[in-house]
Amino acid sequence: MTPRIRQATPADAESIATIWRTGWTDAHLGNVPDDLVAARTPETFTTRAADRAAGKDSATTLVAEVDGAIAGFVMVLDDEVEQVYVDARHRGRGIAAPLLSAAEAAIRDHGHPTAWLAVVPGNRPARHFYERQGWQDTGPYDHHAPGGFIVPVHKYVKDLTTGH
Repeated sequence: MTPRIRQATPADAESIATIWRTGWTDAHLGNVPDDLVAARTPETFTTRAADRAAGKDSATTLVAEVDGAIAGFVMVLDDEVEQVYVDARHRGRGIAAPLLSAAEAAIRDHGHPTAWLAVVPGNRPARHFYERQGWQDTGPYDHHAPGGFIVPVHKYVKDLTTGH
């Protein structure tokens, strides 16, 4: 199944928030500070998804549609692939790679030769996925997450001029 990748609209916000909240929980519980987990309430995902789907914060939000339903999304801010999540029902079905490719294209189209993203060390499935997509782990990095939280992550980079 090949997803249709398109720009998010405000009508997509609820689906994005649901996928984001579920995916974030799957990837981050036990891998980030407890105070960050407590701060990420359902309302925070709903608010941020609505803002991003409406194009606020200078971010680009793209969604993957399968049979008319949102199967995943990606958010790009400047040269960062900020969020990549796929609905649990669609994981392992070829949704994440086209989303990531679309994010890379958006970053390249905005004049950035290199992209980066952050992954918590314990999220091994994501780390392996990014490595298979040509991203390089540059090592530990203290990521400043919204809300003033510092999260230990691994920073991944990709040269968009060569694909490595």
